[in-house]
Order: sequence, then structure tokens, then C-alpha cells
Amino acid sequence: MPDNPLNQLGIVTERPLFYICHTESASDLATLRRVCQQLSLPDPLASVSLNGQQLPRTLFLEKPHQLIGGRAKTQALQQGQALLAAHLADPTLQAQLMPAAILWGRAPGKENSIKWLLGEAHSPNWLAKLVIVLISGRHTLVRLSKPVDLQQMAAQFGAAEDTARKLLRMSRIHFYRQRLAATGPKLMNRSQLFNALLATPALKKAIADEASSKRISPSAAQQEARKLLQEIAADYRTSTLRFGDRILSWLWQRLYNGIKINNADMLRDLAQKGHEIVYVPCHRSHMDYLLLSYIIYHQGLVPPHIAAGINLNFWPAGTLFRRGGAFFIRRSFSGNKLYSAVFREYLSLLFMKGYAVKYYTEGGRSRTGRLLTPKTGMLAMTVQSMLRGIDRPVTLVPVYLGYEHVMEVNTYLSELQGSGKKKESVTGVLKAIRNLRDYGYGYVNFGEPISLNQYLNQQAPDWKGEINALEAPKPQWLNPVVAKLSDQIMRHINQAAALNSINMLALCLLASDKQTLTRQELLQQLTCYLQLQQQAPYHRLVSLPEMSPEQMIDHAEKMQKIQVSRDSFGELISLTPANAVLMSYYRNNVLHLFILPAILAAAVLRQGQLHQQQLLILVEQLYGLLRQELYLYVPSVSQYSKTILQQLTSQGLLLQDGDLYQAPAQHSREYFMLDLLAHNAEHTLQRYAMVFNLLRAHGPLNRAELEQQSHQLAQRLLALHGINAPEYYDKNLFATLSQALKAEGYTQLDQDNRVNATASLANLAKTVNLLLRSEVLQSINSIMPEQIPQT
Repeated sequence: MPDNPLNQLGIVTERPLFYICHTESASDLATLRRVCQQLSLPDPLASVSLNGQQLPRTLFLEKPHQLIGGRAKTQALQQGQALLAAHLADPTLQAQLMPAAILWGRAPGKENSIKWLLGEAHSPNWLAKLVIVLISGRHTLVRLSKPVDLQQMAAQFGAAEDTARKLLRMSRIHFYRQRLAATGPKLMNRSQLFNALLATPALKKAIADEASSKRISPSAAQQEARKLLQEIAADYRTSTLRFGDRILSWLWQRLYNGIKINNADMLRDLAQKGHEIVYVPCHRSHMDYLLLSYIIYHQGLVPPHIAAGINLNFWPAGTLFRRGGAFFIRRSFSGNKLYSAVFREYLSLLFMKGYAVKYYTEGGRSRTGRLLTPKTGMLAMTVQSMLRGIDRPVTLVPVYLGYEHVMEVNTYLSELQGSGKKKESVTGVLKAIRNLRDYGYGYVNFGEPISLNQYLNQQAPDWKGEINALEAPKPQWLNPVVAKLSDQIMRHINQAAALNSINMLALCLLASDKQTLTRQELLQQLTCYLQLQQQAPYHRLVSLPEMSPEQMIDHAEKMQKIQVSRDSFGELISLTPANAVLMSYYRNNVLHLFILPAILAAAVLRQGQLHQQQLLILVEQLYGLLRQELYLYVPSVSQYSKTILQQLTSQGLLLQDGDLYQAPAQHSREYFMLDLLAHNAEHTLQRYAMVFNLLRAHGPLNRAELEQQSHQLAQRLLALHGINAPEYYDKNLFATLSQALKAEGYTQLDQDNRVNATASLANLAKTVNLLLRSEVLQSINSIMPEQIPQT
């Protein structure tokens, strides 16, 4: 790591390059030499001429231990002084000193273990090193780091012995952090872990309370706590990781054309700075567990401990997951104070010891392709762990996971329609393996990290005063701060979205009449969307497809996502009725990237022409609801909308006359393209109109009635217009909208706790009605019952 150091580390080939390694070892040097040959870097065995001096290219901090006796000293101090002195004598040299960390195996070792022979000793003797090479030679990590500018260091600190010592001390710290980032802290023996947890004051109190409340002996309550730890705790084993790495490497080659990774260098930087990393990815598929840990491992970082649902703890998968770092969590803690205390103490210990952790804030997999409303339990326990006094910075890393094919997508719609979630089992795994096929590309995009320390400094400036090393406190500010933080995590996930051939084709084809376009129309629409994200990007971390529009169509045809038919007039690209339903899942993965352009397109289409200020006010009106439903965030809605309008005008989809925007001629190609874009907002606006009109006509309603009746109206609209999209079956979307209306001041609760429309909702309803096609609005009005049936 990295695989292209010349570009990624900023190495200047015209300047002299030196290496610094931890241990003077023949096997380390041979490994480094082989890597340098592969990467077209200078030979570490060659000498370098500086001002007439022949200096060795490679410096070593330590010599290995001897079989008998201690260790000899290296020449690193003298070599470092010579390098600095040469730069003082000739400032034009500008040599680079690049650290090269060589790790044989990735085993972290165990606390209180005497097994130093197999990799825990940093400078083993020749016999121990021989054993290490034989056992771990095929699992060697070589990490090259950004070079130090020796001229700059010499000019700033001189060439005295103290400066050379400082350089070597910095290198030792660097290598320690590199090892820690790659292997993680030492592991505790499982029985030692349980004994340590059961001895904590918080668990002692919880055990005593359990014994008192259930009228059992303290030893019986302690035994129950130990059983809960057995159920929860991971049994992390390096051998399982190595075995899993081989299996998953084979599996990904079988399943995917490739895995696209973006912004991973940020992870390595955080690990190098000693941060406690908490990965918070979105949840699309069971593949998420395996894929993200695999990618982290192949970035040279220690795989995290993973919070997994208790439903995955079935034989044999549960045992493998547990040994791969999974710890299991029940869906609900309610009514079980002992379980809650045990789990909280276990999680706190992981953070205290410095293990990376991964959990899914959504709680479960998304059945619609949209991000789900986050669950805040794990996040709250993370903040509470900080209030126990963690002495390292804690950083949350949002992760966007995207696929061109989700293997469970066929079951998601049936689950939304009420068939019920199928229980995971060995049989289900075997069926999934039997159906393995080409799944296209997978995408792992790391989002903008959130420093939890800085966040708490901003949101709860006095949080450090709440620190209690013995018991996890729960201050009054905890719940509102965690709720706000969870929303920010979801927005950061969406800011790192991955556009690919499948979700872009879904955006185009699902917006068309009968889900069919000519090849030329489809190519034009794909080009339009790509240019829109290039010239008016939603966020800098959004990744664009590397394929051309033509290649995207061919790729989707190969994956059997689309049908291509040919006649004398050319090619037609279409979706089968079954695929149209499934493709809406992939469209929903990236709908947030195009929702504001679609709103603007719909406004101009339905009204014929509008002034810029009218358009900006309209978007501002809807942004509050869209922000909560789709986890949108743009720094300035007004400026972003202006950029979109400018880009749509440059493509000819809008005509501009001063501040006035209007649609192109109705039978033009540009009008058709604008209509396709506008259609991407239609389902969202239809749901809004149903809820708004229902509240205005039949309010006040209690919240459950509002959500249920909105869902029933959606089902009728589906039947009337032949719509078959997953989000119409998802009751949670109506619950999210109900919460958003209250948060934005469009509804309020009366004395009977019923939802009542405020005066501002009438204005918003009018705006939404103006954005709908007349036939759809007519349908909504016609299916609105005179009297809502009470349930």
C-alpha cells in the first residue's frame, strides 16, 4: 500500500529518495526490494551520492535481537546526521526520506501472552524471524508513507545530533501507529474479557439489581450475565480472517466485475493519527457485512468489530461471523436491564481498548433503496462510552455501499406487501450460493468523517464535565444531540453516493412511458444526467461512472437488467414489468441527487414559465420536507438551484429570457428530456399531495390514522395508474413525512393529540398541486373519500 506511490504519495522522481525501515533484516530488505522493483522505485540496496558522499539508501532504526545477548546499535543516527548535514551544505539537494513499514502477518497478539515468537516481537532474532517468514510470508503488508522533506527539516532544525534523534523518534512513533492501524490492539483472552467486564462497578450494580428484582442469588444473576456475554461477545481470530480473505477473494471474483472504492486514503490518515474509527455504513444487503470488512482489510487496516443482528447467529454462519469480529445484538433491549447493562459495558470496553467498531444506524436493510430513519441506540452508547473517558479522538466514518445487483432485492417488495420477513437459515444461505451469478460492480464510498469530539464541543460544550469513569452517564442533552448526529451521518452517507450504469438507466427508463426509450433517447438522457452531476454536482464525494453511456447500456444488457429489441427504425431499450419494479430500488439509491433538478423541471413544465425568484421560493418551500425524507444537504439551496437552472439552460432543456425561465417547444427533443427529468419527482410529490389533501379535508386525525389512511390512498392510486414502486408499500415513508410536517411547522397536535393542519400547509399544498400532472391530481382528488373509515 499504496499501489501507485509515485502519484498517491507525491514522490518526485528527480529528487534523491531514501528509505527508513524499523528492523535491519535480510528478509525485510529482500521484501522491500521486490516491492520497489514492482513499483518502479529506486533499489533500496543501492547507494546514493550526495555532495561526493556515498550514502546507503536504506536506514534501519533497530537491529534484531540476538539468540544470546542483547542488540547492537544501528548506524541510523549517524546516517541521519549525515543526510541533514549534506542538506545544510547544499540546500538544492531536497532528498526525500520515505518510511516503509513491513508487517509479517496481521496478528495483533494477545494480552499477557508469551507467544512473542510468532510476530509480537518487533525485532525478533534470526531463528524467530525464520519461523515468522515460514508462517506469515504470504500475509505480508508493506506500507509506504509520504516522504519527509529532508531539506525543509535541516533548514528548520539544523543537523545537530538532537535533530537526528528527533527524526528517528518520529519514525518510531510512525511505525508503532502503522502496526496498530494494521493489526489493532492486542486481544484479550475470552475468559479474561468476561471476568474483567463482570468486575466493573456498573455490571456489579446491574447484577445486584437483577438478583433483587427476580429474587435469585447473586451468583445466579452473575451466571445469567455471563450467558449474555457469551451471546453477545465476538471471538475475534486472525486465522478466521485469513481464511475469510481467501474465500471472499474467490467469491468477489465470482460475483462482481470489480469493487470500486473511493476516498479510502482518508481512512489511512485517520488511523495514522491514532483515531478510534467507528464505521457507520448504510445497509442494503447481507453482503454489506462481508464486503466492507474485506475492503478495510485490503486497505491495510484492521477489520472492525461488527454489530450484527441476533438473527444472523445461526449455525454455522454465527460461529464464523463471531470469529470474524461480529458481536450480536438483540432487536430490542426493552424490559431487560441486565442485557442493556452487559451490552453497554461490552461496547465501552471495545472503545476503551481501541478496537475499531462498525454498526448500521438504520438497524436493518432498506427494502425500498432509500435510507431508513436511523436508530439511535448504538450511537447513544458510543457517546456514553466517550463519557467514560476515552483518551483518543473518536471519529465516525459514514460509508455509502452501492450495488448494481442486490441479491435479496427480489424478496424486498414481497416483504413490503406483507409477506413477512424470512428468517435467516442454512437453507437460505445454500440457495443464495446456488444462485450466484454476475452482479456487476460493487461500490464502497467513504464519506466525510465526523469528529465526535469536535461535534460534542459544538453541541454540548460542557460535555467533559459529565465524564464518569465508573458508570456510563446519561445527561439531559444526550438524546437530542444523538438524534441530530444520526441525521448528519445519514446526510454524509448520501453525499458519498455512487452513480452507476444500473441506477442511471433506472432513472431514465422508469420515467418514460411504458418504461421504454429508443437507444438514441436513452443515450441523450444519460449524457444529460452525467453533465448535470459534473457541472452542478450535488457533492464533491459523489462518484460518477467510468463507462460511457454506450458502454452503460451494453453492460446493463449483459446483466439482463434491460431488454433490447430491434426493428427497421432502430433499437428500443425497455424494462420488463418484473424488472421495472426491481429497478425502482436502484433508482431510489440515488434519487436524492436528482430530486431538486426534477422539482425545478416539473415547476417550469407545469406552469409554462416562471421567474427565477418564484422557482427559488418553490424549492425553499419543499426543501425542508425533502431534506428529512431523503437526507439532503446542500450548503445553499438558493445557490445550488441557480447552478442547476444554469446547467439546464446550457443543455437547452430550459429557455431563459432575463430572469424568466420557460419550457422548450412541446414537441422538441429538449421538452421530452425535461419531462423525463421532472418525472423523477412525481412519486414523491404524489405522496405529499395525498397526505396534504387528506389532512386539509379530513383533519384533525391521530397520527396512526393519518399514516394508515395515507397508505390506503396510495394503494388505490397504484391500482388506478398501474404504478408498482416499492416506496408506495412502505408505511414508514408516511411516518417519516408525518414527522417532517410537524418539525417544519406544517402540522401541530391539538389537545387530543391529533394531527391538525396549520395555515402554512394550505400554501404548501397549493404549491405541490401545481407541480403534478393534471390527470394525477384529478385521480388524487377523485379517490379522496368523503369520510375516512375509522379503524
